[in-house]
Amino acid sequence: MTATDTIPGTAGRVLRREVIPPRGPWSAILKAGEVLTIVDVDGNQAVDFLAYDADDTANAYSAQTTLSAQGSVFLTTGSVLRTAEDDALLTVVATDVARHDTLGGACSKESNTLRYGHHTWSQHACADNFLAELAKYGMGKRDQVSNVNWFMNVPVDPDGALGIVDGISSPGLSVSLRAERDTLVVVSNCPQINNPCNGFNPSRAEMIITAPEETP
Repeated sequence: MTATDTIPGTAGRVLRREVIPPRGPWSAILKAGEVLTIVDVDGNQAVDFLAYDADDTANAYSAQTTLSAQGSVFLTTGSVLRTAEDDALLTVVATDVARHDTLGGACSKESNTLRYGHHTWSQHACADNFLAELAKYGMGKRDQVSNVNWFMNVPVDPDGALGIVDGISSPGLSVSLRAERDTLVVVSNCPQINNPCNGFNPSRAEMIITAPEETP
């Protein structure tokens, strides 16, 4: 794949294209106007995701502001990921999946132990991936904010109860996000094996960054 190749459904030159192995972390700084396409390579894989203003990482994705502004707990085409200051970080410009989760949170050793038992304490978790990537930017645990779970299926019952159930994605489906400002994005290709968010078998995800075509 060369820098002049294009991705179907996106406009522009490919700047970076990488496959994250099962359970792996990843991060990048997107320049304003660049598009990140996340591909569920093998199907039914949750991709946990954090976002920060690259010039002021204290100005980070806020689930509360984002959901209040759009009036929905799910993300879909046209959704804008916003900070607590109501600044737009990323816009969902395309998705092959009807909805993406904002409520399920990220797995950790603590939450695994609480939900599934003490025998899960040693299992690798999204919180570990996030901390490893955040450290590359001089950030730590207190900088970890609420996260998005791309492709994860978390229906909300009429009484407000949540459930993590089988995914609605399949191999090769994707979601594309346009950066509205320079944005640091941090990914955990979810390692969870105790619930159906990854089909009990974590698999690969692909990250593709494209730049808009230059105007003559």
